[in-house]
Amino acid sequence: QVQLVESGGGSVQAGGSLGLSCEVSGSADSRNCMGWFRRPAGKQLEWVSSINDNGLVQRYANSVKGRFTISKDNAKNTLYLEMNNVVPEDSAMYYCAIQVGYGGGWCHEEGNIDYWGKGILVTVSS
Repeated sequence: QVQLVESGGGSVQAGGSLGLSCEVSGSADSRNCMGWFRRPAGKQLEWVSSINDNGLVQRYANSVKGRFTISKDNAKNTLYLEMNNVVPEDSAMYYCAIQVGYGGGWCHEEGNIDYWGKGILVTVSS
């Protein structure tokens, strides 16, 4: 059973920085694409960023490109999201996600995700 546990959320002022982590346990397939999605209050789930299995390919939504950085440490089975220069529109529940058996960096479609974390709240105040 694959489990994803997010940590690091909280409140931050606009222009500040915040880091998220996602620890993965139970995954036996090394060919995984991992990513972050978010759901702002009252809105639909949206893809934020994803990274391929070896960590060398990163993809970003236009709304976060240049401000967010996704990375992973395979030895620690942990995914990260560094959020810089945040804006109030970044406020949302953030979810860690994994698509098993696909080693590319484009796991951006909700329907292809195999496992989800429970989510963690990020609030950006103006």
